[in-house]
Amino acid sequence: MANRTYMSIWARDFSEATMLGQFERLLGAVPFSAVRPGFTELVIRALDPSQASVLERDLRGQLLDAAAVAELLREYLHADSAYEVGTHWDLWAFDAGPTRWQMRPQPLEIFCHGEEYDGGVYTEAGHFQADLGFEHLFTGHAGLLSGRAGNALATEHPDEAAFLARMEQPENLREYHQKTRENIQKLMDWVQAIEQALPVEHYRLWSEGEENFEARLDEILAMR
Repeated sequence: MANRTYMSIWARDFSEATMLGQFERLLGAVPFSAVRPGFTELVIRALDPSQASVLERDLRGQLLDAAAVAELLREYLHADSAYEVGTHWDLWAFDAGPTRWQMRPQPLEIFCHGEEYDGGVYTEAGHFQADLGFEHLFTGHAGLLSGRAGNALATEHPDEAAFLARMEQPENLREYHQKTRENIQKLMDWVQAIEQALPVEHYRLWSEGEENFEARLDEILAMR
């Protein structure tokens, strides 16, 4: 299974009284997909993830803004609750079928953790957390964009083998680097928008596969 990428955010002055307003401002900064705008789902959980959800709403087709989503949460505002909102943003992805790059909607999930939810999970996960999508959208496959591919280039999967063979052409690798840089820049632009919208104390970008995900992003951005 492909590794995932996340952003965790801790905010100043976060409390039961302020978290809904802060969550609304975070949702208002989301860079919606051009072809699939708006929020798609809302889930409210109480106490911890083992409990049945308190509320699940399908938001597709309603084009609710951040204020409207926050209003749906208002009667469920508790420090021991967590809120999950789904949407999409546009990132470059390589389509092996027609062998071309496409700017496609990618799922984006955003969470708000009350400070009493799941034993204070916010201390590790953040007051807010976003599941940004597949790691390779920001780091590339098999170390291709780091010069550390080595034996990682060996594969028995025909689609992967064809992709890696394509990347042996310098012009294709340059394009791969450029599209990945654009995805990283989309992420960093969103980080900047969040810092303007919220009193961010600190944030962390991390992934399931990279020991230091932020360093990998810096490495790719610095490559020429």
